[in-house]
Amino acid sequence: MRSMPGVFNLSVDEAVKEVRATRALGVLSVILFGLPEKKDEVATGAWAEDGIVQRAARAIKSEVRDVLVMGDVCLCEYMSHGHCGIVAQSGRPQSLGAAAMDVSKAMAIAVKSPEEKEKVIEQMAAAAAKSAAARPEYEIVNDASLELLARTSVSLARAGVDIIAPSDMMDGRVGAIRGALDRAGFENTPILSYAAKFSSGFYGPFREAADSAPQFGDRRSYQMDPANIREAMREIELDIEEGADMIMVKPALPYLDVIAAARDRFDLPLAAYQVSGEYAMIEAAARNQWIDRKRVMMESLISIRRAGASIILTYYAKEAARLLA
Repeated sequence: MRSMPGVFNLSVDEAVKEVRATRALGVLSVILFGLPEKKDEVATGAWAEDGIVQRAARAIKSEVRDVLVMGDVCLCEYMSHGHCGIVAQSGRPQSLGAAAMDVSKAMAIAVKSPEEKEKVIEQMAAAAAKSAAARPEYEIVNDASLELLARTSVSLARAGVDIIAPSDMMDGRVGAIRGALDRAGFENTPILSYAAKFSSGFYGPFREAADSAPQFGDRRSYQMDPANIREAMREIELDIEEGADMIMVKPALPYLDVIAAARDRFDLPLAAYQVSGEYAMIEAAARNQWIDRKRVMMESLISIRRAGASIILTYYAKEAARLLA
């Protein structure tokens, strides 16, 4: 991955080798993300019995002993539009403000006089109005998306995934997944909920690697406001009420206060995800010889643990395990 040195997309056979090497270092669990050959508008690759993650899970469980396999449950990598749920046209035109933002990004015009400035403003206003009328708004269809998330979770459990980890941030997804797993006979399969997943700029490198950036709009309507810690506590509480066995805060380092607040308030196992942007920043600074790479890597992980995380998802798992051995 260009923006994440040392991190690679792996075929199933190479993933088995990687898990075997990771397990030998003492790392007891891994989480799988998939990149399908084809994408569509109903995320078929996420829930297909022969999907990439399903095949990888079966291979890992059959060839590597005593490893806990977690399966990320989201639809963005499998959707043609890159959103985390089913998308439908809302029937409303694009807002004038949003259209104006689009036009301002597309038009860069130098003016030399107040008269020219007024003329350009009029042109941009007309273009924004035309764009707003021509471009519809879209919205996530929450309940229909829950059906696909539940189907994906059952498919992963059948493939041997030990822990289901929904990261989509749809309302009610934990309850829907818990019900589907129970009906399929997987009452003992636990759910690790990405309960407080913030709308963050730190996801950029992963989205590039997984080809999962939204083709239009963004994810702020269903991911969380970075400024609102009270909402984070409410979302965590709701997921626990719906049946989450473990909870997660994502990203980690910019949200240590959220991790600490969650640890103080909730008794469930608490995970934190040191995301791709956190990794990329450390790697970039180290390559420029601005920081001591190993020292900063370990310091960042210690800070996440100190804040209260009992589980850390990190791209540094193998290196940290070697240093701690």
